[in-house]
Amino acid sequence: MKNSNFKTLSFDIFTAIISGIIVGTAYHFFQNSNGFAPGGVGGLATMTFHFLNEKVSWSILMVAFNLPIFILLSIFVNKKLGLILVLYMLTQSFMPYVYGWFKFLPYSLANNGEDFNIIFACIATGVISGVGFSLMLKRFGASGGTYGISALLKKAKPDMNIAYVSFILDSSVVAIAFFVYGFKVTPVVCTLLNLFIANVLVDRGLAGIKNGYKFEIITDDPDALCKELLSKLKHGVTEISVHGMYSDTDKFMLVCIINKRQLGEMMRILKSHPRTFAYFEKVNEVFGNFKRKV
Repeated sequence: MKNSNFKTLSFDIFTAIISGIIVGTAYHFFQNSNGFAPGGVGGLATMTFHFLNEKVSWSILMVAFNLPIFILLSIFVNKKLGLILVLYMLTQSFMPYVYGWFKFLPYSLANNGEDFNIIFACIATGVISGVGFSLMLKRFGASGGTYGISALLKKAKPDMNIAYVSFILDSSVVAIAFFVYGFKVTPVVCTLLNLFIANVLVDRGLAGIKNGYKFEIITDDPDALCKELLSKLKHGVTEISVHGMYSDTDKFMLVCIINKRQLGEMMRILKSHPRTFAYFEKVNEVFGNFKRKV
């Protein structure tokens, strides 16, 4: 039991550090000095960094904005999660110092800024940081200060609907960006684009990599169809006895989960068995023995 707990804790720490490195990398190279902000509490820290003409370190501002939230989260809601988020936040805040030691310049300063494009910067930020966010959300269900605020509000007022907290914070960042970045529309558009791309990556990450399609096939001749599915698709098939209310006859339903690349082959098999009725749906994540042992 102790060995299992140690492995779990070790993997939690590893995930938090890797996620912090990924997000910190995105922020250092493509976001901090490029004229737009991410969403949530990190976005408020970034805009403060710009508003102060970069005289105060972005890393210090990130710690100042997030650390009190995570400490309160650790005290009042979940001690382990609060400490994990502190580690995650400190790691991403430390990354600019690491890259500074190696003299790795941000995208806006590389090549003397000749190839700089703010749209490319916000796309890169959304893609890279979205990967880090999805790792944190999939492992811990949290990825930053916005979650901490939501959890604390929920703890204080259990009946409160906190679904709007993230929306309000992100909307505030978008609105404030217009004023902070010189009353220009481009930073607002880039902030929105960055939020959108990051959320798409998060949704994709939470949906899972090992996904598939579940077919439910109604037939009165299951043996022949099942044999063909097993031999050609190499996936298991589950047979269920069902009763058709319209025809008032006993039938069989075959359930089979396949890979995306096998959709065409499945359609060809079903067309060769005209006395069938089938429908399918996307399966976001598949666990266990997905593939039939040959």
